Formats: sequence, structure tokens, C-alpha cells
Amino acid sequence: MAGCGPASSRDPTESMTEVEMWEPTVESVMTKDVVTAGESTRFKDLVALMTEHRVSGIPIVDHDGMPVGVVSEADTLAKQEYQGGMARMPLVFNRKRRAHWRKSAGRSAFELMTAPAITISEKASVTAAARLLAEKKVRRLCVVNLHGALVGVVSRRDIISTYLREDEQILADIQEHVFRRGMWLFPGTLAAEVSKGVATLEGSVEHRTTAQIAGQLTQKVPGVIGVKNKIRYELDDTVSSAM
Repeated sequence: MAGCGPASSRDPTESMTEVEMWEPTVESVMTKDVVTAGESTRFKDLVALMTEHRVSGIPIVDHDGMPVGVVSEADTLAKQEYQGGMARMPLVFNRKRRAHWRKSAGRSAFELMTAPAITISEKASVTAAARLLAEKKVRRLCVVNLHGALVGVVSRRDIISTYLREDEQILADIQEHVFRRGMWLFPGTLAAEVSKGVATLEGSVEHRTTAQIAGQLTQKVPGVIGVKNKIRYELDDTVSSAM
């Protein structure tokens, strides 16, 4: 077991907003080596790029490196589905399917891409990226820097891969970001061990809320599947706060 000590004079419950703010950024999990194309890139070249690099989508950028859209495998499949735009558009067609039919005649990235590009800041949290992916129902987000230029791509797989982190990496984050930076605890106050993604917390603190915060913050550490909170406390301050 590894631990980290007597609590400092700072009460972690006094600045819970600050404590809850720590989270890994998109920059730490995104794919940085991104295959891109310009708006004038031809259909066959786009297909060749996807095949060569084994990717299911390509960000389309303008002359300044700003993402303007994405061409996915679904966008290119429209050409075969509707015979290159020659197939007659069905009478009953919703807006999304109509746009898909129009792409079947596309010859360049500009005509094929889904626009605008859905972007997220490289400094945004992994949770924010997961929420945006779910909200927009997309497989990937274009990651941009402060100036709006493309610096990477974050996908559903990148987010899910955080659960494959080694136990030692998870433990190091608990010690550093939960015990030391998050709660300002001296070495020895609390101890933790991680086994197959499940974190067990032990030790003794003064208030019950402090023990609860330790558990809540540990649950947010990337890779943590579950938390066994065995931290002991002297005072149950949740009773008085609820009155």
C-alpha cells in the first residue's frame, strides 16, 4: 500500500469547487498524428488516405489549418448507395437522408464533408469530450488549440482506453491529484492500493465529508472502475450540515 499524512490546516471541504476541477485534459488522450485533407481533395484521394492509414474519418482543414468539416466512411459510401447521384431520390426522405443523397454526387472533400466540424479545446476535460461525443452522436471530435487550429483528434476509443491504464499509473494519480494536490494531505494521512482498476482507500480523518470527498475524487481518476472507501472518521459533520 502506498500512502500519503496528518491532515494540513486546510480543510478540503472549504474549497470543494477547486478540488473537483482536476481532471485529465483532451490533450493527454487525443491522437496527435492526424491525417488531414484540404477542401479540394478529390474523392479517390480521400478513399486512398483512409485505406492507407486505416482511419474511418479525415478532418478537412482550410489554408490556415482550421477544421471546417470531416469526411467519414459513411460520407464516401453514399456514392455507392445512390449510384453516384444517379439513383432517384425517394419521395419520403428526411433532412439527414436528403443530405446523404446529395453527397453521392460529390467529387471533392468540400462536397462530401459533414460540416461544420465539431471541435473541442485541447485543454477541455475528458469528461467534457465524452459528453460532447454523446450529445452530437459522433465518433470523433476535432481538437483545436487556442487559435482554433487543428492539433489532434479525440475519439470514443481514446476515451474508453483510459480504463486500460495500469494500476501503478492510477495509484500515482490518486496520490498526486487526490491526496496531495486535491486535498492537501501530508504523506501518511491516507493510503491507497489499486487492483484491476478498483481503488481501496484507508486511513483516518477528522470529518466524514473529508472521507466522502476522497472517495468522490478517486472515482474521477482515469481508469478507476470502482472505489472501496474504508477511510475512518471521528466526526459525522453531514448530520449538522443537513439540519
